[in-house]
Amino acid sequence: MNIGLDMMGGDFSPLEAVKGVQLYLKGMEAPATIFLVGDETRIHPLLKEYSIPSGSVKVVHAAQVIGMDEHPTRALKEKPQSSIGVGFQLLATGQMDAFISAGNTGAMLVGALYSLKPIEGIQRPTICTILPKENGGTGVLLDVGLNADCKPENLNQFAILGSLYAQHIVGIEQPRVGLLNIGEEEGKGNILAQAAYPLLKENSQIHFIGNIEGRDLLLDKADVMVCEGFTGNVILKLAESLHGITKNQRIVNDYFERFDFEHYGGTPLLGVTKPVIIGHGISRERSFLNMINLAQKMIASDLLGKMKESFLS
Repeated sequence: MNIGLDMMGGDFSPLEAVKGVQLYLKGMEAPATIFLVGDETRIHPLLKEYSIPSGSVKVVHAAQVIGMDEHPTRALKEKPQSSIGVGFQLLATGQMDAFISAGNTGAMLVGALYSLKPIEGIQRPTICTILPKENGGTGVLLDVGLNADCKPENLNQFAILGSLYAQHIVGIEQPRVGLLNIGEEEGKGNILAQAAYPLLKENSQIHFIGNIEGRDLLLDKADVMVCEGFTGNVILKLAESLHGITKNQRIVNDYFERFDFEHYGGTPLLGVTKPVIIGHGISRERSFLNMINLAQKMIASDLLGKMKESFLS
């Protein structure tokens, strides 16, 4: 198993990425081989400083870096030797089984969509996030920003992808799917929600429980919560702010600690043929550790194989 890690992506790389790799290797009896993609002149001294065994990693030199504020498509075209560009080359040619970056989000999305094919039958890939529930459980929300505008068929497919992710990665045996809406009754909502409801209701691949409201997101009402990316991204950013507010107010609370993005590491891109995980730009060692763990779990569970089977005609 080969997992690629963009060593130049994020505000605190490559240092925090190396520290994350160190944590991963210490905690695994049979770790994957980690491909460290980036400037070898900056990576090698850190590997030595943090005593990273040479046999557990492979450094792949990438002379260029895509900045956080660069235009994604133009940057990938003009910087083919960037760490993101080289990473996707290795992923697309089968030399790596997954790719992780806390770098330019747009470049990661564009790179994935151009380098990898969507799973056959999937109209649009999606990104999801974890929402901690009040009872200690975990929910999956999607889409959270990749698809600001959607068709009803997209939401129906997101429900399948989210259900498979919840089942095989989160560990929920029969995930309950809810459609985010402004009321519980069938027929509520805007045109998109009204048209998506019957598709979800008739979908035999999911356990659809009907509409859910915003007040249900953090309760044990549904396990997979489906919406278009505009609404999902607003919810994601609001959820992220809760952890910051509790820290600023010096509130110590185990539940609100679970809103710290570092608990989950990064956001998986669902619907493409290989695992791609996008991290927060301010990721530190624990985030990189959890992103590597997530990539390994996605590979080991053959999540994408199961997604392919679900969309066979």
